[in-house]
Amino acid sequence: MRNKNKSVLVLIIGIIILLAVYVVAVPKLRRKFNVIKTPWGEKIKSGNLAPDYEIYKTLEDVKKFKLNTINVPVLIDIKDLNSSNVTVNRKSIEKAKTLIDRLNRRGINVILEAFPFIKNGELYETKWKPDNLDKFFYNWENKALNKIVEEVAIPYDVYAVNVASNFVNMEKYQDKWCKIIDNISNKYKGKITYRTNWWYTSKIDKNSQKAFEEKLENKIFSKVDFISVAAYFELSDKEENKTKYLKKCLKSSKVYNRHQNIYGELKKLSEKWGKPIFFGELGFPRRKGAAKEPWNPIPTSVVSGQEQANCFEAYRDVFKNQQWHLGFSIFAIGKEDEFKYYYPSKESTEILKNWYNN
Repeated sequence: MRNKNKSVLVLIIGIIILLAVYVVAVPKLRRKFNVIKTPWGEKIKSGNLAPDYEIYKTLEDVKKFKLNTINVPVLIDIKDLNSSNVTVNRKSIEKAKTLIDRLNRRGINVILEAFPFIKNGELYETKWKPDNLDKFFYNWENKALNKIVEEVAIPYDVYAVNVASNFVNMEKYQDKWCKIIDNISNKYKGKITYRTNWWYTSKIDKNSQKAFEEKLENKIFSKVDFISVAAYFELSDKEENKTKYLKKCLKSSKVYNRHQNIYGELKKLSEKWGKPIFFGELGFPRRKGAAKEPWNPIPTSVVSGQEQANCFEAYRDVFKNQQWHLGFSIFAIGKEDEFKYYYPSKESTEILKNWYNN
């Protein structure tokens, strides 16, 4: 009788162990099988951090939006829009190390970005025009990129390094960028990307067409592992839009009657260089008018979390299953207050958290 009771106890323990394995392992297997693959690997679902991000809020947002990657900025202090000098912000680099250590323990990938912090964040990198280009390129490589690669990217084994973001006035110096990327690649074995700014084309604006063709031929994109794009494309001239309408706008924009095929141009850029496209910044202000001026934090004074959500949903539906599209990074998370106009609304959160997870 005692042996029979012992056998029953062993059987019960075995069943409990099997149930525990099922509860833990099966959801993971389901997530694995549901991952959408590209020729370059798994889709990236990331979030850009605000320059003044909070570590605890970042970790909360990773769970909230179900992210597998975080774009971590290291602030690069720059005096003004004409300065050629750059300095790594020491507090920022130490903060990044602390965060990345915690992200690594959670299995979250990191894209490390040298973030131009011009006049304490008052000015934008799209307007930056250094007065001495040779000095700028030397300093950017040696005083910014090399420092964050040697101090953070290599020892913390980060997934990717973003060598530049939205440098509108410096992008045309292809050979200098190619040399920098080659030098970084010699010491850092992770992935390298470069984030180009959004653009527009119009059938009645030949200069815009020429500018796109020049971007298309830029040799920088031959050197990177994936092409990042800050996706602030102007879609609709309406202040309020349905998702279905915005999806049409992505293939024929309605702003100023341009009829820009944003989807087609991004695909063309990917095909030109055989590299995937990644939305290194994908964000919309929580305002009516967000689809007309996504780059403007306050396009109108009327708050609309639904308009923001419709913009995200349109991008999701158009690009989600395209194999040449590698993923996106939400702009911007890691801190939420009354001045964070781009932080996703409740309606947007529902769209974002299930992106790639269905």
